[in-house]
Amino acid sequence: MPAKGLTSEDYNAFRTFLENVSGIVLGDNKHYLVTSRLTRLMKEQNIESFSVLMQHIKRDGKLRHRIMDAMTTNETSWFRDSYPFDILKEQLLPEFAKKQARQVRIWSAASSSGQEAYSLSMIVSEYFQKRPGSLPANAVQILGTDISPTVLEQARSGFYEGVAASRGLSEERKRRFFNQTGAGWQVKDDIRARVSFRELNLMQGYAALGKFDIIYCRNVLIYFSADLKRDILTRMARTLNPGGFLVLGGSESISSYSEEFELVRWRNGVIYKLA
Repeated sequence: MPAKGLTSEDYNAFRTFLENVSGIVLGDNKHYLVTSRLTRLMKEQNIESFSVLMQHIKRDGKLRHRIMDAMTTNETSWFRDSYPFDILKEQLLPEFAKKQARQVRIWSAASSSGQEAYSLSMIVSEYFQKRPGSLPANAVQILGTDISPTVLEQARSGFYEGVAASRGLSEERKRRFFNQTGAGWQVKDDIRARVSFRELNLMQGYAALGKFDIIYCRNVLIYFSADLKRDILTRMARTLNPGGFLVLGGSESISSYSEEFELVRWRNGVIYKLA
């Protein structure tokens, strides 16, 4: 049954809007999710019904941003799943060093509030500590993108409090890579220096981002339709330099969506290399 206050007509109109602007596909039974995510926002804006909300969406760009913030899952942590970071330090960066690469560009797609991008930068620092001089000092540059201006604002600040400052982060890394500031923790300047952020909807073009050697696009494709998955993977393949790598979430696969990558096994996981 539809959640109270959200008719089937309103729900279908909203999920069409959400897919058109973000690519996120809601199933037939997500009425409660929409209601729980948007009720507080509607109260703040004195919007009494979902039908009125849909009318406001059409003419209020700021409200559209607020809705995207509410509907986009931004939960993340430092060094999430560990494997994608281990392979960067132990396999990928050494491989680029052997090739005597002058530059290694990494894209953290759907980077949320910045934990993944900064975690990658910390890994780069740990790699340089073990293998100084194997790559030029400023060779590695990391770009984080997200659809939400709100989470990008926090990402750019590099300041985290409470659970956001500790989940997945060891005490040793916290002491090494952060400065305590009041009630929170500030990412140190040397870690922030190789990271930048910009707003990007994955449904848009990527040409303005330039070329990359590694793309992290984890736990994102699961929200999209099959056609949009194929389109995104095709465009990401064009964005990678020859021999570049794509890192997906542990439960994600490109099988049946792209033939432009070959599977690379490493330890107990896989990544994908541009064929």
